[in-house]
Amino acid sequence: MSKPGELGSTGASRDPNGPGIGSSGTAVGSGAIVPAEGGRINAMRRALRRRRKPPEPPALLNSPKPSLTYRIISYLLVFPIYRLLFRGRTAGNGNVPMEGALVVVANHGSHLDPPLLGHALGRPVAFMAKAELFRVPLLGPIIRACGAYPVARGASDREAIRTATDRLDQGWATGVFLDGTRQANGRVNAPLPGAALLAARSGAPLLPVAIINSHRAMGTGRQARLVPIHIRIGTPIPPPASRRRADLDMVTAACQAQINALLDLGPLQADEPVGRLHPAAEQTALPPTT
Repeated sequence: MSKPGELGSTGASRDPNGPGIGSSGTAVGSGAIVPAEGGRINAMRRALRRRRKPPEPPALLNSPKPSLTYRIISYLLVFPIYRLLFRGRTAGNGNVPMEGALVVVANHGSHLDPPLLGHALGRPVAFMAKAELFRVPLLGPIIRACGAYPVARGASDREAIRTATDRLDQGWATGVFLDGTRQANGRVNAPLPGAALLAARSGAPLLPVAIINSHRAMGTGRQARLVPIHIRIGTPIPPPASRRRADLDMVTAACQAQINALLDLGPLQADEPVGRLHPAAEQTALPPTT
């Protein structure tokens, strides 16, 4: 039972010595409640709101269009570096969903990966990159303009997870490097479940992408080398069935298997079709069923 001066279950302030007025404009007497005109109007408004069409699911929203800064960097800076300097080629662009939320998962061999990956996919990609990269001269402003946002390495950065989820809810493609940091051999060795968790939270599919030779071009402890960098885009993988660790691990393992299978194919051959996934990697296109 409410005490004098407190809100009761009707939302009104009760006074033991007389009637009071609740926040909805309802007169309260000794046990009797008489709805006011404002109460009827509010009820009608609530009924109209219930009839409105529910909002479209976030994963079905149109993707944000590339900004002018993104286009300038992509075509005037990243394009010459990737296509001319490193003789870059991309296979599997037909596998990229061009609209809606998407979690792009890839191996990580060098600092070149974020801008090259965003350019090769043909749609803006927001990257979850370690905070140290944003302090690297020239690279920091480039990856930030391309949609990257910082996350502290070695710590559970909840703010970064929330930011990534917000981007997905807005229809962005969000990029995640499965190992979380560069690998000397350029493969996926010890994948983390963060990408699968983002997919489970947003309902977005995951798109495995293999970046070939970036670790040889500018990897950890290596001098820059002008070797060809090729990108193979895999087949989308459905999001985990739940946020349980077993479901997250299963989908993470499927992403790892597909990326490493694409890496095993090596650089693209001159006569190799580039529209879809290479048949040799089809066996890892979907999560395992057992």
